[in-house]
Amino acid sequence: MAKVKLNPVMEQMRGKIGDLVFKRYEGEVIVSRKSNQTGGTPTAGQIAHRERFRLAAVYATGVFAVPADKKLYEDVATARRKPAFAVAVGDYLNAPTIDVVDLAAYTGKIGDPIVIRASDDFEVVSVAVVIRTVGGVLEQGPAMLSQGAWRYVAQTTVDLTAGALAIDITASDRPGNKTMKTVTKT
Repeated sequence: MAKVKLNPVMEQMRGKIGDLVFKRYEGEVIVSRKSNQTGGTPTAGQIAHRERFRLAAVYATGVFAVPADKKLYEDVATARRKPAFAVAVGDYLNAPTIDVVDLAAYTGKIGDPIVIRASDDFEVVSVAVVIRTVGGVLEQGPAMLSQGAWRYVAQTTVDLTAGALAIDITASDRPGNKTMKTVTKT
């Protein structure tokens, strides 16, 4: 890739001139040819992908209408050296992940913790836990963020010798994306 030092007037350019497109990426001006959109009917997958991006842009526009929310994205964008709008769009497009569910200290007693590590490209805003058996839900509630991990404290005593428990973990991010993971405890 060639590097060109642009004069101060050209450094501020954005947009299209003829077949050239000027855009900013990580603080630098990138010049590329205009994309060629001719040639065929979009596939169902392409249409679905374009709709996801449209909805992401709608989300980002809504975020920018609320000054406090806009500031959250601007602060992260500054640290990442990316446009705030792109950070908000990316947040909409990426669901959180549940990285670790630690059941080592959970013995079925009241007060036992279940520790969850969840991550997101922007922020995990909530984690919910449901403890159930084949017969139904035993307990459920929100986990609390403490020292970089989400902790759920058991509210009921459960007999672990009566059969396996299913523990459903749901992590949510700011745009409302949810990821669910089920682990078992025997």
